[in-house]
Amino acid sequence: MTKTVLKRIEQAPATLRDIVQRQMRDAIVEGRFEPGQRLVERPLCEQLGVSRTVVRETIRFLEAEGLVEVIPNKGPIVAWLNRDDARQIYEIRMMLETAAAESCAQNVTKELSDKLESALDSLIQASSNNEPAALLRATDEFYQTIFEGARRDIAWEVFQRLTGRISRLRAMTFSEQNREMLGIDHMSSICKAIVAGDAKAARNAVQKHITDAAKVADKILVDAEEKI
Repeated sequence: MTKTVLKRIEQAPATLRDIVQRQMRDAIVEGRFEPGQRLVERPLCEQLGVSRTVVRETIRFLEAEGLVEVIPNKGPIVAWLNRDDARQIYEIRMMLETAAAESCAQNVTKELSDKLESALDSLIQASSNNEPAALLRATDEFYQTIFEGARRDIAWEVFQRLTGRISRLRAMTFSEQNREMLGIDHMSSICKAIVAGDAKAARNAVQKHITDAAKVADKILVDAEEKI
């Protein structure tokens, strides 16, 4: 019997559901849907040009990501993100990302360095062009490269479960000018340390980045709570 050899699919084509999920997630993360805003099926179907089934599946998916909350007798709304949620997310990020950056630096190769620097270039380009959605996707690629280079697949799976809420916080803090160091500069420091194979510097760069971002996010959330 002849053995059939199939070529591996490196990137599956996006389905209609994937496209709708991305659009809805981007709209929530970028603040085009405000916290507490109701997500009514009919207008969403009309805007997106899709069936209610696709919209319902998307809402369930976003609920699992923590971006949507279903309220009894009211239906789905955009979930609120409070200070305690943010604090816990940054604590988890600190544990996962410092360990990943340290291991990535210890295992760095020329191929990994090139991939990480390419991801950073995409970040810088998206930031320069003021493209929030592209910036968040480039940031995800940057971190995925770090976790893959660190060979921490399980940690990356855990990280991905928080992606929606992490992205909301990134969208709030990344371009904030009133911080010790701009987000893009933090990312550059992390990249530089990993490429140099300096595990201690990589860990310190991540610690500074997350500590700074957490302070900025807390101030933004305090101001938002005072306006409610």
